[in-house]
Amino acid sequence: MWGFTVDDALISVRYARHVLSGVGWRFDAGGAATDGVTPLPWPLLLAPLAKGGALDVLGRAKMLGLVTWGAAGCALGGAVGAREAAPWWARAAALGTLALSVPVAAHAVSGMETALAMSLATAAVLLGRRPWWTAGLAGMAAALRPEMAPWACVVAAGVSLVARAGFGRTMGAGLVALAPFAACAGVRVAVWGHPAPLAVMAKPSDLAHGWPYVGAALVVTVVPVLVVAPRAVVRAPMAGALVLAAVAHALALVAVGGDWMPYARLMVPVVPSLAWAGVLASEQAHRVATGARSLAALALGAALVARGGAEGRRVGADRAELVARARPKLAGLRHVASLDVGWVSAATEADILDLAGVTDPAIAALPGGHTSKRVDAQILLDRKADALLLYLPEGLPAEGHAAWREARYGRAVEARLAAEDATARHFGAPVFIPLGARGAGYVLLRAVSGE
Repeated sequence: MWGFTVDDALISVRYARHVLSGVGWRFDAGGAATDGVTPLPWPLLLAPLAKGGALDVLGRAKMLGLVTWGAAGCALGGAVGAREAAPWWARAAALGTLALSVPVAAHAVSGMETALAMSLATAAVLLGRRPWWTAGLAGMAAALRPEMAPWACVVAAGVSLVARAGFGRTMGAGLVALAPFAACAGVRVAVWGHPAPLAVMAKPSDLAHGWPYVGAALVVTVVPVLVVAPRAVVRAPMAGALVLAAVAHALALVAVGGDWMPYARLMVPVVPSLAWAGVLASEQAHRVATGARSLAALALGAALVARGGAEGRRVGADRAELVARARPKLAGLRHVASLDVGWVSAATEADILDLAGVTDPAIAALPGGHTSKRVDAQILLDRKADALLLYLPEGLPAEGHAAWREARYGRAVEARLAAEDATARHFGAPVFIPLGARGAGYVLLRAVSGE
């Protein structure tokens, strides 16, 4: 899955490049400082790698993820191998199932913070005999992924209880696990006046999306099948603590409404801990039941891969080609409006009007979700946009460029803007920029001269 990435990875890259260059914590070099990266420490961690072009920096971020998860994966493999009380085939099945989890592989090299959060979370559970280390590492994972705060608190307290720590130490471990999360919230209050990431406003939570997201994530990540063993989990205290923490994490994901990114990104950081819990539970389970779960998990993982689950490995190459095609067409522009700002930030150094509001507080405050904000043509004019990018999942209609308004736009913001007469009056000269080999792409509209 080395070729996989997501658009938001390039948002963090732009912040990191601006931090390194001295521009400051801002998405647009000419704009205000904004809280456009949910994992607050991530741009700082990326900054030492952020010299050069955006795609080069993305490649280094992907390598960082590969190295950190490779190290954590080796540690997990060593720990699994040392659990001789578990059947050898159950240990092999747990690692095999984890290897077949495409979401884990994809987000290990997506170029986002997910790989580091997953590595920290894995290290935290492997250090179960050292509760304070577990609490500290789990807390650092939650600093990178705020929705992991409940998981960090539960896993820290649970590990302390298993280690027979007293009430005071158990409570202390929970507080240590929450400290990095609280510190990030405090920084946000001091700098931007709100404790939650800007994404919370830009992408309001929705329980109707949260439940299906978690349900699908539990299937596509494959590994949770290994811990569907209530009696064995209860008899193995450490496994019970890890499963309880995973339940807390799943409920947190329901509360935040899931995520739009592919491959169950928000569930991925806790998946390796469930592989470890599955091994621990197998020591207490009936071998026939363990064998059935192992075969089911392996079969599910193989089936998902066989049915095209790994197709996302083409995303990076398609995105790099899109950037190369768009770069000359965006040259000389000063303010580009787009719903997808990550790849655009790799194609131009111009200021970007983020129609999703992920990096723009004014847009984030508008009604609607991040693909349905109430953005109209007047906002584009007020913000002096000299170009507009609209995504077409099915490409242009048969009539060609002139029929860009009649094209089928899959997202509410773009459909609304294309339907507005004011957009057509103020923007024209459509150019189509292909994305991938399936006909998708972006219509680039330039501001009409004199407007």
